[in-house]
Amino acid sequence: MILVTGGAGFIGSNFVLDWLAGCDEPVLNLDKLTYAGNLANLKSLEGDARHVFVQGDIGDAALVGQLLRAYRPRAIVNLAAESHVDRSIRDADGFIATNVVGTYRLLEAARAYWSDLDAADKASFRFLHVSTDEVYGSLAPGAPAFTEGHPHAPNSPYSASKAASDHLVRAWYHTHGLPVLTTNCSNNYGPYHFPEKLIPLTIVNALAGRPLPVYGDGQQVRDWLFVADHCRAIGRVLQAGRVGETYNVGGCNEQTNLCVVHTVCDLLDALEPRPGGQSHRALIAHVPDRPGHDRRYAIDARKIERELGWKPAETFATGMRKTVQWYLAHPDWVRDVQSGAYRAWVSQHYGAASAKAGA
Repeated sequence: MILVTGGAGFIGSNFVLDWLAGCDEPVLNLDKLTYAGNLANLKSLEGDARHVFVQGDIGDAALVGQLLRAYRPRAIVNLAAESHVDRSIRDADGFIATNVVGTYRLLEAARAYWSDLDAADKASFRFLHVSTDEVYGSLAPGAPAFTEGHPHAPNSPYSASKAASDHLVRAWYHTHGLPVLTTNCSNNYGPYHFPEKLIPLTIVNALAGRPLPVYGDGQQVRDWLFVADHCRAIGRVLQAGRVGETYNVGGCNEQTNLCVVHTVCDLLDALEPRPGGQSHRALIAHVPDRPGHDRRYAIDARKIERELGWKPAETFATGMRKTVQWYLAHPDWVRDVQSGAYRAWVSQHYGAASAKAGA
């Protein structure tokens, strides 16, 4: 069995589904079920004895210790995190609590459990920490992509909290010998993505005829990684990654935010045209840029390809088409996650344009 934390979130639920589709090794899924955690993502696993769900916090040391002793997992995959930059700017408390304090307590629980294993189980145990490329800061146009040796230089409360968690994981390896692995991924997209992030927000607003908010000039560059490719990378690192090492995981798909929005609009123009035939691009509304907005991220993923044989299967074009088609096929999922509290947050954050549109 493996323990997956944050397994009801976007990447976490995709990882659990991918894992159980590919093998019969059970998953113990620990998730706090905050606003972005959604058991509906895992509906297809109802009644599946290979999936054990527990609602709880990685910061609850007593609960985590109890689960480790009861289920005796051979590995922990830590996907539990608060991950939205905009929310971290408004209120960083939850990011510090989960990403920093929670990771520390999870590491301590894992260390206590690992220390008591017999020699064979101790040697095979792994703690895989899933992190982000945002810990590396911002790249200038034309600068080389982030490698695993790039210094951490976070610029938002979110990325600072994730950088802190990376450093804790590294320290628990070097100080205590805990067999850790770390992955730093680029921007994920795909099914079950909570609609406050750029791609799902654009899809959902476009289908409703609402403004499509784009920060500043929209020329911020990100490397886009289809979530199924990321899940395969996590599985491969867990299987064969070298203990103590970090692996960057990228999609090899650098795109500006405006290009991403244009791509969504063009796909919807073809798959779900607006009444009257006007392009969805007409809904684009530039809004004031957010504070400290990093200009460019790019991942150099040659290490994971060279050492572990992983590379993304999806191009930006194929992954985006699959993503838009998934949202078109799952309007009930979108409706259910858009609670009144979520709509109020979007209205407050993006300002008058979204408020007038009822977003």
